[in-house]
Amino acid sequence: MRIGELAKISGLAPSRIRFYEASGLISSVVRKANGYRDYAPETQWVLEIITGAQAAGFSLEEIRQLLPMKANDSRHDELLAGLKRKVAEIEALQQRLAQNKAQLLMVIESVESKPQGMACADNTQLLLQRLREEAKGGQTASLLQDG
Repeated sequence: MRIGELAKISGLAPSRIRFYEASGLISSVVRKANGYRDYAPETQWVLEIITGAQAAGFSLEEIRQLLPMKANDSRHDELLAGLKRKVAEIEALQQRLAQNKAQLLMVIESVESKPQGMACADNTQLLLQRLREEAKGGQTASLLQDG
């Protein structure tokens, strides 16, 4: 199949398909006498895997390492390990985001509930002290979980 047809089916720009080919994510294609690329039918599912993996947060290098080199190549254990690593990365990111959200909510609450007549600088000092205490408490909780 020619690149225009593959682009239409996959929803990708021809330049993106050529980029994936140049990056080694799509196995080499046959060139016809007129120089046109002739893509194998399984290229469509490879492109779906690539775009789905990118949407899930995989880098192109990670995808390259996990993709089967041929349609019948199976690297089940490597694929499974790579997927589990990505889930662990996502979980760590979720934990960091939850901590960031909690801190931001604390700052918002502190600003909104500033006692009338208190100087902003004093309220800022109270907030910074609270954040330090939270950070120490988080480190202690983390040490207790790790121990």
